[in-house]
Amino acid sequence: MTLRAVVRGVGHYLPTRVVENSEFEAKIDTTDEWIRSRSGIERRHFASGLETTSSMATSAARAALKDAGLEPNDLDAIVLATSTADLTFPSAATMVQHQLGMTRGFAFDVQAVCAGFIYALANANALIVSGQAKRILVIGAETFSKIMDWTDRSTSVLFGDGAGALVLEAQEGEGTAQDRGILSTDLHSDGRHRDLLYVDGGVSTGASGYLRMQGNQVFRHAVAKLASTAHTAMDRAGVTADEVDWIVPHQANIRIIQGTAKKMNVPMDRVVVTVQDHGNTSAASIPLALSVGRDRGQIKLGDLLVTEAIGGGLAWGAVVLRW
Repeated sequence: MTLRAVVRGVGHYLPTRVVENSEFEAKIDTTDEWIRSRSGIERRHFASGLETTSSMATSAARAALKDAGLEPNDLDAIVLATSTADLTFPSAATMVQHQLGMTRGFAFDVQAVCAGFIYALANANALIVSGQAKRILVIGAETFSKIMDWTDRSTSVLFGDGAGALVLEAQEGEGTAQDRGILSTDLHSDGRHRDLLYVDGGVSTGASGYLRMQGNQVFRHAVAKLASTAHTAMDRAGVTADEVDWIVPHQANIRIIQGTAKKMNVPMDRVVVTVQDHGNTSAASIPLALSVGRDRGQIKLGDLLVTEAIGGGLAWGAVVLRW
């Protein structure tokens, strides 16, 4: 028998404030048509002044726990992917642990920007298959609206806020690609490309800073690297593109999503797309898409999924799992 990390529950949270593309027209030199044609984004959600990364993560966590039929103290750990934690420390994960009323186990953050949730899944999977934890809450949560330069039309229109969460549980499988749960992971990074996507702030500057991105260069790296890591993960899992029910990609840009699907030889009608409604929510985008895709009736029990992401670092990777 083989120990697998199986999805037991899923949930998400989006702030109530919805920002349509038209809101930007009065503030910067842009149009709804320009934003849609270049990104596929129509709207996004922004956190209110009282909402934080940890509060949104907690709401998504509660939804996932309810879906799983579990209580907070049924968990052994929380792994939270974010680049916009409430404070430098302590971790947002420990804040969620407290807000949930979880009084056992351990919690920590993972920071790999838009690839953060892939990294968090890989870490949680390793903890489960090694026997160190039985149930882990894996969360992606971001408040990117708080690190935007609102004078930069190339970045400010792309990002949004939100959170998504999965409960992973150790279950025994047969050791085949027909098992439910995470079947393979693949992670990469290359620090030579740091200047393509970064925040120009931190403890060395004394200011929180703003997001900076060379969009054309990120696009050039994204499609090739995402398709490559997805194929590697599929090879490790022993599955082919024809067997994949759904690609659930990082929701950064519709052209990246389309280009990656084409390179993977998977038609767009087998791709879960939420970028039009959420924008780029960084580490939150994949769990948001998983939760929304399940709620839409797209993702069903037993479906084979490939999920992949690339973000600042550059950091990228993919996970193959059976729902």
